[in-house]
Amino acid sequence: MNDDNGGRDRPGGGEFRRERSKPVPPEGRRSPRSGRITVPSGTVRRRRAGLVVMGVLSVLVLLASGTSWALTGWMSGALNRFDVFGDLAEGDRPEETGGLTFLVIGSDSREALAEEDRSALSVGSTPGQRSDSMMLVRLNHERDRVTVVGLPRDLWVDIPGEGEDKINAAYAYGGPQMAVRTVESVTDVRIDHYVEVDFSGFVGVVDALGGIEVCLPEAITDPKAHLDMEAGTHRVDGTEALAFARTRATPRGDLDRIDRQQQVLSAMLDQALSSETLSDPGKLTAFLDSALSSVTVDEGLDTSTINQLAYQMRDLDMGSVAFTQVPIADMDFWTPRGDVALLWDEPAARDLFADINADRPITEPSAAPSPEEEKEPAPADIRVRVFNGTGTPGLGATLDGALSGAGFQVSGAATDWSSRDVAVTQVRHGAADAAAAEYTAGLVPGAETVEDTTLDGEIQIVIGFNYTTFDAPEVEAPAPEESPSAGDSPLSTSTARDNICG
Repeated sequence: MNDDNGGRDRPGGGEFRRERSKPVPPEGRRSPRSGRITVPSGTVRRRRAGLVVMGVLSVLVLLASGTSWALTGWMSGALNRFDVFGDLAEGDRPEETGGLTFLVIGSDSREALAEEDRSALSVGSTPGQRSDSMMLVRLNHERDRVTVVGLPRDLWVDIPGEGEDKINAAYAYGGPQMAVRTVESVTDVRIDHYVEVDFSGFVGVVDALGGIEVCLPEAITDPKAHLDMEAGTHRVDGTEALAFARTRATPRGDLDRIDRQQQVLSAMLDQALSSETLSDPGKLTAFLDSALSSVTVDEGLDTSTINQLAYQMRDLDMGSVAFTQVPIADMDFWTPRGDVALLWDEPAARDLFADINADRPITEPSAAPSPEEEKEPAPADIRVRVFNGTGTPGLGATLDGALSGAGFQVSGAATDWSSRDVAVTQVRHGAADAAAAEYTAGLVPGAETVEDTTLDGEIQIVIGFNYTTFDAPEVEAPAPEESPSAGDSPLSTSTARDNICG
C-alpha cells in the first residue's frame, strides 16, 4: 500500500501518543480461582449498548467496557489519553450543535510494532505517523441515530498554516490537534471527541471477537498486503481483516477501501452483538486487553461520559447506523507538486455537512423485514440442490436448468437420491428455511415440504413420481433508471444492517 503524504512525514510521529501500559483490573474484581473478572448480571444490557457505540466509532468496541460499572476503574486507568483540544482557539472553531461528532483516526505508526509483527501484518516499515484512515462519526442530539462519513486519505485540502496537501498529512504536521483543526476547517463541523486506533488494536479486537465475515463482489489480489481473496463470502481473522480493510488494489482505490472499512465496522458490530463476548467474562477480558491498550482518546472522553452515552444509546440498532463517504468530483487531480489526489464535490459536500450539523438523516434508517416480506423470499436468496428420486434419466438436469433460469442458486449438478421409488416430490429444509421451502414448493405442483435437521442454509428438491413441471415465477421487469436531477444527492449511503453479508 502506498503510504505517501507528499514526502512530508513529521519526524518522530510517535510522540503524539502517551506511553502505553497493559490494563490491570481493579483489585478484587478477579476471581482468585479462575483469574476471570466477575461482572454483575445487570450490566449486560448496558454493555450491548456500549458495543453499538464503539462499533461505529472505530474498529474497536471501546465503550463496551465503559458500560460495565464493575470495570470502570480498570478502563479509566487503561485508556491512553491526549490533550487534543487544549490549544485550539475556541473562537476559531465551529459552534456546538447539540449532537456529538467524533473524529476517528486509524493510525499507521509502526514504531510500537516489532519487525516480525510488521512482516506478519504486511504493513511495511515506513517511518513517522499519519492518519491511515479517517472517519467522522456523528451521534445525533436524541442519541438514536449515528452517521459515519469516510474521509479519503488522499483528499486535497488546505491544512491551516501549512497550505494545500492531502488530508492525511495533517496528522504528520501536528498530530491529533492539527488533524482536528483541518477537519473542522474544511467541513465546518465541530469535533467534540477524538478516538485513535493503531494496527495491533484492530487485529486484536477482531481476533477477540472470533473473526468476522466479509464479502467481495470481485476477487482482490494484492501481493504487497499478502491478500488473495476470491469473490464471495469469507470468514477472516484479525490479520486478514486488516489487509482487507487497508488494500487499495481495486479500481476505485481509496474510495473502495472506505466502503470495505465500513463493511468491516458493520461486521464487527454484528459479530459483537450476536456473540457471547459480553456474557463470557473470559472473552470480555481478552476483548478489553486488546481494545484498551491500543486506543488513544481525548481527555474529555472520560468514564462518566462513556457510561452516559452508552445508557442513552441502549436501544440503538443496526438500521440506525448510516454510512457514507465524502462525494468526489475528481479522482485523478494532479497536484502542483506532481502527484495524484482527490477533489471532493464541494456543493454536495457542503450539503452533507450541513445535514450533519442539523442532525438530518442522510438516509432513512432501514427497518427489520416485516413478517409479510419474510414469507415471500426471492429466488436469488435461495440455495437449492436437486435429487432425482424416480430413476428417470435427465429429469434432475432439466429441473436444474429451470431453477437456474428462474434465478435460484443451484449449488451443484443434480444427482440421484438414495432411493428411486419416491412417490411425492419433497422440498427438504432446515428449521430456519421453512419460508424458502414453502415458496419453492409452491412452484412445483404436488410437492410437499419436509423438515430435515441436517440441513442449514440450503434446501433440497427430491423429485418424486408425481412431478410434472416447474412453474417459474414471474419476474417483474426493472423500472427504467431516471436521470438524476440537479437537486438529487450524489451520496451513496447504507446502514450497518445493509453492509452485513447476506
